[in-house]
Amino acid sequence: MPTRLTARDGGSERPSAARAGANGRGKSPHLDAVSKAIIEQLQHDGRKSYASIAAEVGLSEAAVRQRVQRLLDAEIMQIVAVTDPLQVGFLRSAMIGLRVSGDMSQVADALTEMEEVDYVVTTAGSFDILAEVVCEDDDHLLDLLTKRIRVLPNVTATETFVYLKLNKQLYNWGTR
Repeated sequence: MPTRLTARDGGSERPSAARAGANGRGKSPHLDAVSKAIIEQLQHDGRKSYASIAAEVGLSEAAVRQRVQRLLDAEIMQIVAVTDPLQVGFLRSAMIGLRVSGDMSQVADALTEMEEVDYVVTTAGSFDILAEVVCEDDDHLLDLLTKRIRVLPNVTATETFVYLKLNKQLYNWGTR
């Protein structure tokens, strides 16, 4: 997983009115063709200059800068450096499936507060919540599981899927 900058359409961790469509609570935010083109340019290269984007979409550099800031402020996208955990000292990554009784949002909220957790989704199927974790080693993962995740109120079961190899990770799915 090489270091790269990406723009993630709807990839913010916090729910917002702008993301209502992405999480099933409402309509997708209206994005015009120019905003979608800007997002797609940044999905391919999060370091692309505003001047280059402006030339592609037919706006001034200042107008692109303003639109990007509005997209960031509305949490429609984020621009981040994605690193290979192994290259920065985290030797164990895993996906944890959780079964929950009662209010799933309380468990999801508690997981989002944990530093090791980088991805949380509420799902339908055999698991109620999926959480991706990045840990320093197996002992760190074991400690996280036994002392902080499995003890959360309403967690009835967990299943851990330890990552052996990252085969594909992309964030350039475009816009609709």
